[in-house]
Amino acid sequence: MRVNADFNTPVVIRPEDYEWVPSPMPGVERMMLDRMGAESGHATSLVRFSPNSEFSPHDHPGGEEFLVLEGVFSDEHEDYTAGTYVRNPIGTAHTPRIGDEGATIFVKLCQFEEKDQNHFHINTNEQQWLPGLVPGLSVMPLHEYEGEHVALVKWAPNTVFNPHRHWGGEEILVLEGTFYDEHGVYPKGTWIRSPHLSKHHPYTKEDGALIYVKTGHLPVEA
Repeated sequence: MRVNADFNTPVVIRPEDYEWVPSPMPGVERMMLDRMGAESGHATSLVRFSPNSEFSPHDHPGGEEFLVLEGVFSDEHEDYTAGTYVRNPIGTAHTPRIGDEGATIFVKLCQFEEKDQNHFHINTNEQQWLPGLVPGLSVMPLHEYEGEHVALVKWAPNTVFNPHRHWGGEEILVLEGTFYDEHGVYPKGTWIRSPHLSKHHPYTKEDGALIYVKTGHLPVEA
């Protein structure tokens, strides 16, 4: 299966574009954002778990990165509340289970570098925000490995960032508010993937925005 598999092509998926499909496990649905191959292949998805659903025990042959968007996602290691960012490197394993309120996560599979073995989780509700590069911008770094960077970025209302180009591409999930650039308007729930050397001039308006952003992880070859 191939979904948005050309990394040289910009992709924007807004909430009105969502198409939820059943996963192999009962009570678990997925909105596929990009995908290359079978169940064990490269995939970026939103995954929605019904209350009291379970997922079979599985390992992570290519690593797993996820952010809990709603509810509580649990496994035998921890209960991850909304706002928790988790990295499970290559070779880790778990058995997910979901409580009474269900859960929704943003998850990236099989996208780890082999030597990126930092295994951790962060409750972003308890982390400190750092000043950004322009007034009105706050940054919460989540992970860095070689050229790859992952962070949450909080935009105050009416913040304008510098025009910039993306070496190694950029991926954004809008978590709150509305994000803008010269190419479009991106409300909460929008996923944006911009290829290597793409550029834009982002800003917010009166409602501000909170975004998950990942840079430097997309192919640089033409």
